[in-house]
Amino acid sequence: MSIIKGKAYTFGDNINTDVIYPGKYLSITTDRMEMARHCFEAVYPEFMEQARSGDVIVAGRNFGCGSSREQAATCLKYFGISAVVAESFARIFYRNAINLGLPVIVAPGVARMVHHGDDVEVDLEGGSVRNTRTNETIEATKLPDFILKIIDDGGLISHLQRRLGIVKPEEDK
Repeated sequence: MSIIKGKAYTFGDNINTDVIYPGKYLSITTDRMEMARHCFEAVYPEFMEQARSGDVIVAGRNFGCGSSREQAATCLKYFGISAVVAESFARIFYRNAINLGLPVIVAPGVARMVHHGDDVEVDLEGGSVRNTRTNETIEATKLPDFILKIIDDGGLISHLQRRLGIVKPEEDK
């Protein structure tokens, strides 16, 4: 999965984990699909009706700041978001996303180039983001091979299980 194509849903700077997944649900559910039903509900109530599996989140600086809750990355992954592209990420959100197998790509300037509803192509291996409406391309940080393998394996736990021979690849896909 080196090229990801999807519709862009844009957000600004400093989108915190409570905006992504409201804290009021932390003690209510641990069901991943239930978590997915609450993505961005406080700031973008229409997101659940408008966004589709395979779409891409595009944001400004410091995406995923705030608490260290992994539910923020979990709700995006299980909703079906195919990647999050931002100018920068909070370190803990970045790590949580990679651990879950959700691609997170740093692309300085992407918030100015991609607008809500644009179709984008994200090249994980090549390190670029292309707005297919305007045909503009911006350089992004290439994901290292070991992170691409974690993403391809569906997250860190699946990756380690495969590498240790605990789960055969065909059993986990």
